[in-house]
Amino acid sequence: MTAGLGRAAADGTTSPGGHDATSPGGHDATSPGRHDATSPGRHSATSPGRHSATSPGGQDTTSPGGQDTTSPGGQDTTSPGAPAPTGGSGAAPGRAVLVVVDMQPVFADPGSPWAAPRFAEALPVVRSLAEAAGADRTVFTRFVAPEHPTGAWVAYYADWPFALQPEDAPAYAVVPELADLAARAPVVTATTFGKWGPDLAAHVGPGDTMLLTGVSTDCCVLSTALAAADAGVAVRVVAEACTGADDASHARALDAIRLYAPLADVIDATTARAVLATTSA
Repeated sequence: MTAGLGRAAADGTTSPGGHDATSPGGHDATSPGRHDATSPGRHSATSPGRHSATSPGGQDTTSPGGQDTTSPGGQDTTSPGAPAPTGGSGAAPGRAVLVVVDMQPVFADPGSPWAAPRFAEALPVVRSLAEAAGADRTVFTRFVAPEHPTGAWVAYYADWPFALQPEDAPAYAVVPELADLAARAPVVTATTFGKWGPDLAAHVGPGDTMLLTGVSTDCCVLSTALAAADAGVAVRVVAEACTGADDASHARALDAIRLYAPLADVIDATTARAVLATTSA
């Protein structure tokens, strides 16, 4: 799912034990259970309800066109054909399974409070990988709101009441550009940010490599990656096939995932295609 839904605040990096994307396992450095360091229940440090600390609507104004193309170390993370960030695929000897996380209108529509600014740029990369993988090696996931939120989700949806829509609402469908592929592949639906669990595990075994794509890098992709890696799955996040809340959140989430190498790591689309071509179906 996208950054808006549970994204890490872009500036919560100083509180040990918190939930920032650079603090493995969490989402916000200063307010446990929340998603922003300064406005509990929100998703941007300076504009509550927005998706970027610098511009209403979520687009990072310091990087024209959206998501930063380099990581803090200078690695190109968005340009197809760039060198693999870790120097190799690290694929497991079993199958390679492509998991497409939460590519839904609620995160694609620029007018949605949860819009991911780079969704349109990640979309063709995701589609090309899904076509290469085929229906038997692709799993789509969907985020949906619970019918009756409980626990900390009550306060969460008090901040985002628009999201309390039925599971079959158009906003929670797979986007039209991928609908034909999703119709032929398994679809895992969950009310949680992380999608790893029995339903997804039924399609990705401990001996497989999971190629992870989708939205948002700093929320559902990160949550899914770490849980799957903890279960023994070799996880490779395809950088340019993901999009985050903003440039900084995307880059920091990828850096957090790299900390888990060799269980989880970051690769580019060219390397992902090579993994799909050289692992068994």
